[in-house]
Amino acid sequence: MATEEIQSWAYDKPIRSPFALPQGVLGRLAGRLMLWLNDPSELTTLIGEQDCVLEVGCGPGGLLRHVQAERLCGIDPSPDMLRQAARHNRGRDVELRLGTAENTGYPDDSFDVVVSVNNVAMWPDLEAGVNELRRVTRPGGRLLIAWHSAIGRSPIARKNALSEEKLGRIAHALGEPTRRHELKNLTVLEKNCPG
Repeated sequence: MATEEIQSWAYDKPIRSPFALPQGVLGRLAGRLMLWLNDPSELTTLIGEQDCVLEVGCGPGGLLRHVQAERLCGIDPSPDMLRQAARHNRGRDVELRLGTAENTGYPDDSFDVVVSVNNVAMWPDLEAGVNELRRVTRPGGRLLIAWHSAIGRSPIARKNALSEEKLGRIAHALGEPTRRHELKNLTVLEKNCPG
């Protein structure tokens, strides 16, 4: 199966990568690499224990299996990734469904924390995605958007980092004030939603 092209707000050319929309054999391999390369511990600490958490673009479910929440949900546009996430979270009460940043499928004010890891640059429309994630975040909740860090320990993170101008565009879409956290391999932009 050929890898589909993704039109992204962050890049001038379409993205053609099994990491952008993982499907088929290459997509499943990309999911395994995601599990192997991504350490969720720092981000899990930043999320903390919550009542309701949504991960947007949950991929193979690596972060979900470490988050503690009464209600834990993950969406992804790839059925292959949702199957991997279900396997990696077997025995846990995790709700998985097809969805995108622009269309989560959840009602207003559903989650205490909404988190997106290493997929914001693959969204077709940054502002539409941020608006949707804000919509499903409860008043007083938090929105966390993480991407590969330019100062990360991993050469893969550094190679895939977004420019300061593009990080600034994400922060602008989130709205001020936005906090920035530099983790081991991630830059995280955090927005507290007004309560």
